[in-house]
Amino acid sequence: MTDADLAFSSVEQLGAMLRTKTVSSVELTKIYLKRLHTIGKSHNAVVTIFDDLALVDAAKADDLLARVGDGAGPLVGIPFGVKDLLAATGGPTTWGAAPYKNQTFDYDATVVKRLRAAGAVLVAKLAMIELAGGMGYDQADASFTGPCRNPWNKDYWTGGSSSGPGAATASGCVAFAIGSETDGSITNPSSYCGLSGIRPTYGRVSRHGAMALCWTLDKLGPMCRTANDAHVVLSMIAGYDPDDPTASSLSYDGSPLFASTPPQRVGIIRHATDKVQPEVRKNFEAALDTLRMSGVIGEPVEIDLPKYPYDDCIGAIIAGEGGAAFRDIIQDGRVQTLSDPGGRRGGYSNFLVPAVDYVDAMRLRAPMKAAFAKLFERIDVIAAPTFATVALPIDITFDKAYPGTNDTPLISACNLIGIPAISVPSGFGIHGLPTGIMFVAPAFEERRLATLGAAYQGRTHWHGRRPTLT
Repeated sequence: MTDADLAFSSVEQLGAMLRTKTVSSVELTKIYLKRLHTIGKSHNAVVTIFDDLALVDAAKADDLLARVGDGAGPLVGIPFGVKDLLAATGGPTTWGAAPYKNQTFDYDATVVKRLRAAGAVLVAKLAMIELAGGMGYDQADASFTGPCRNPWNKDYWTGGSSSGPGAATASGCVAFAIGSETDGSITNPSSYCGLSGIRPTYGRVSRHGAMALCWTLDKLGPMCRTANDAHVVLSMIAGYDPDDPTASSLSYDGSPLFASTPPQRVGIIRHATDKVQPEVRKNFEAALDTLRMSGVIGEPVEIDLPKYPYDDCIGAIIAGEGGAAFRDIIQDGRVQTLSDPGGRRGGYSNFLVPAVDYVDAMRLRAPMKAAFAKLFERIDVIAAPTFATVALPIDITFDKAYPGTNDTPLISACNLIGIPAISVPSGFGIHGLPTGIMFVAPAFEERRLATLGAAYQGRTHWHGRRPTLT
């Protein structure tokens, strides 16, 4: 295999090669480090590269593999990266923003700690939209590292705010990455970059050591090449953490996914594809046909989302909690050093959101949950195009990119009630860019989503495609 073949292998494939000594973790880590320094930097995907630390950890992994062989865990020796809002010793944790460029922590975030304890090798902190978009932004160039460029077409963005994890994983600079989502920041770059990403249930994964944008919305999750990889990584980072009072004590079943399950009852949102790009619609319908004809799902049924002001609610909560999280830099003026012009103003407008709007938005979340619970009594999952379009161009503001298209409020609705989703690649659209299909399930049903994603990927090849890079 060439270095590129190794770099684009799945976690499952790499683990098998490491355990049979086809490749060592040190060799694999050197390949990814080289790609991070070249391809990663040319795509603005990287903040910090841990050259020395990564090679030390890789050598430890090789020693463990030599001692236990097939008894090694699935992530032993696998190089990974994390969004730069997760604390990690050995380098800065910048939150993607100029005011925090030199910020360091003397501990690892729980997710980083768990992955390193599982034998995975941290190779890089990856770029992100400044403050995870908490001050608002309307352009790809909303980070001091510059706009993340999409490996499938460098004139286009990777999506936000986990833009670096999207670019680095899709370009073969890491085997997998950890992103975060408040309102679309795992599903968005996963769709735009052709990745398999799981946004877990709120509380499924500890956020200790992660930047807080919205305490009641933030979630951490895996961005990988395959649904099975995402399942494996999630099983390593999920679980109770005494350092995060919101972390759930429910365990996650990380055992191998079943090859077949009873047909899933799928709900399709009425008019969900009315304002999507033609290629997005075509790929979505083809994906459903593939699953239906192979018996993975039954005949999809049309559904209506419960009627609530999802966009207004999530806007009020992000403004209120984000304004509180970054009160210091708003009040002392450091917010003016942000890259995005809208972000320099957004903090001040966050302060102007009435408390009653925040309280009303929070009060609506309980009836929203009840309404979705009722909906899930007659379906197992909701399916939708992850986003209405392919990736946005980096040289114009987002509002000018694809007029006439519009996303459903599904992502905001699901983030408000804290339920999980998976996005997997469904094909390609204009400009040679990927499209995604998203499945949503009730709380703590990530395994159902991973099983469905893996079943789809067992019948298609989109997840195995890789971009042409120079």
